[in-house]
Amino acid sequence: MRYHPSHLTSFHGLPVHDFAAPEPRRKAPAAPPEPGAVAWRLSCLWEEIPFATLWPRFLDEVPTEQVTALVLGAWWDEWDEHGIGPVLEALTAEAHRFPRLRALFLADVESEESEISWIKQGEVSTVLRAWPHLAELGVRGAEDLVLEPLRHEGLRTLRIESGGLPRPVVHAVSACDLPALEHLDLWLGTSWYGGDCTRADADALLASLGDRPRLRHLGLRNSDIQDDIAAAVAAAPVVAGLDSLDLSMGTLGDDGGAALLAGQPLTHLTSLDLGHHFMSEALTGRLRDTLAPHGVDLTLTPARHSGGGRERYVAVGE
Repeated sequence: MRYHPSHLTSFHGLPVHDFAAPEPRRKAPAAPPEPGAVAWRLSCLWEEIPFATLWPRFLDEVPTEQVTALVLGAWWDEWDEHGIGPVLEALTAEAHRFPRLRALFLADVESEESEISWIKQGEVSTVLRAWPHLAELGVRGAEDLVLEPLRHEGLRTLRIESGGLPRPVVHAVSACDLPALEHLDLWLGTSWYGGDCTRADADALLASLGDRPRLRHLGLRNSDIQDDIAAAVAAAPVVAGLDSLDLSMGTLGDDGGAALLAGQPLTHLTSLDLGHHFMSEALTGRLRDTLAPHGVDLTLTPARHSGGGRERYVAVGE
């Protein structure tokens, strides 16, 4: 079954709360939550209010010095003409008003609002520079996405969701110096939507992650070269230090599953997610027999076939 990204209900351990435009006819508006008790979500599409109006209203009405998490939804009211660049400029210009911000998610957008491959991102490096203590950054969409190699002392979680992640972004992740990184999740996607990562790129990324001593979770998923990704992971030293590994949502078949079995032991993992796969029952049985007795929490839900010998497909493309 294909997976469609949906709105976040929690982020950075906090419930997501929509900052809504005030309703003039409401006599007794509900009391707002404590500023640091929720992840504030700003979205323009269904509010029918431009971001240029919503953002200053948020700054005026919410004590931003107490805000710890922000979620940006659709920043356009009718269609996205310019991408997220102008919004990032507005956000970073007010960085001094968010001294406690630790988490930011860019483009919490459902497919009804925009397909993931249509989301126009920008230079997200600017937010990392603006908030040196940011601990979590989430990004949805990869069109025009730019990540420059940099050092960031605070980032613990980096998540990039895409239907196709361009090689320059993968290279930039490899080149970034992120000593605090604990959780990395990349949706590599398909070549149909710009995901041109190769086995060599995966090898280079995994080699660079050997310099991240705190890394405990790795997700390299939603790839149309998932067999190659699995083979690269099977030989990567960084895996020995992981608690959880996620290779789900891609085109993983028997070649990739066999590479995992033939490679380094995975019995130390607490969880291994191989959901949305195209492996045979015999191969999944071998994985289960090898890992389950060691307490590894395995996800082996197969992809849904539509019949007629359909080719493999990633869970999220367009």
